[in-house]
Amino acid sequence: MAQVASSAAAVPYSRIREIAELAMSLPPDPEQPLLRLYFGESNLPTPTLIQDAARRAMAEGYTFYSENAGLPSLRAALATYYQTHHRVTLDPRTEVVITASGVQALNVAIRCVLNPGDEALILTPAWPNGSAIVEMCSARAVQVAQPLAGDRYTIDFDALEAAVTHRTRLLLYTSPSNPLGWVATEADQRRLLDFTRRHGLWLMADEVYERLNYADPLGTPVPSILRLATREDAVIAIQSFSKTYCMTGWRLGWIVARQDLAQRAAELNEFVVSHAASFTQRAAETALREGEPVVDAILRQLQTNRDYCLRELQKIPGLTVPRPEGAFYLFPRIDGLKDSFSFCRKLLEETRVGMAPGVAFGAGGEGSVRLCYASDLSILEAALGRLTRFLR
Repeated sequence: MAQVASSAAAVPYSRIREIAELAMSLPPDPEQPLLRLYFGESNLPTPTLIQDAARRAMAEGYTFYSENAGLPSLRAALATYYQTHHRVTLDPRTEVVITASGVQALNVAIRCVLNPGDEALILTPAWPNGSAIVEMCSARAVQVAQPLAGDRYTIDFDALEAAVTHRTRLLLYTSPSNPLGWVATEADQRRLLDFTRRHGLWLMADEVYERLNYADPLGTPVPSILRLATREDAVIAIQSFSKTYCMTGWRLGWIVARQDLAQRAAELNEFVVSHAASFTQRAAETALREGEPVVDAILRQLQTNRDYCLRELQKIPGLTVPRPEGAFYLFPRIDGLKDSFSFCRKLLEETRVGMAPGVAFGAGGEGSVRLCYASDLSILEAALGRLTRFLR
């Protein structure tokens, strides 16, 4: 009998999705509604101005194929974005590639740099899709945990050095971090860039949460690694419209990279998804051009949510809750917790509060749970009330 390929079978299923699928199978209960804090998305709808732009684009005929690299007008708008927010000059024709989501950006970029048998260093805890895509390439994901030093996560550069082998080709990190909320400092970025230069590696920065930054002034983008890199550096920035503009279901992202990789990524797009939907690309131009007031309002609400959740969680004995600097997650560590998946399953079944188990995020994640605070404050209040009673 024909079998599923062993390379496909070897890729573990997302433990976040396991919890989500279980939650979706629960029968409705009007007395205790399901509170979904496991996915990384806001419960806010996509802003009306972006929805309207998509409708206009369809009416204008943007329902046909576009270039594999994406519409030239969107790539030009992104080049303007980087010049405005990061003082980085890009060639939109050769260094920017539009993708059908941030995860597809990761997918096609990783495929461009790894051969079967290669290794990729991944700073964890991290969104599991990066490690899974490495495994899908028949390569090996080598997870290097970020230690908690006081109330802030750091990078263990000694552990990175020890993890490098002759097969290592790539280092992937996420800033702002999902799930930690950690943000790489400029010193961190310089050391990461120096590390990959010395070892001849690609440096991939997942910057999807770049605008969700609580530094003063609020809303200042987290500095991109592109500010420090030359255009000849083996550096790749992964980005998405999902989090900043509440466009998770639209599946639209992009890659910024050195010209040789960007060209190959655009060509490989043809064999993965051809290109992102044309009308969503046009809507994204409106998001970039007119969306700053929306971003500001979203971020102010997120900061309020973060501060509320921090205060409530810090009242619960046995929890260590590092203060996030970016993104929209809290990653509390629970004293004595050895099986975060079983904990989240029991929490869901008994209280109908859905959270993501820390084990889903790789090395360093076990013993914690991830809470997404991008929901209405009323949902967070109810969820934390149930969680407090469950823990006690």
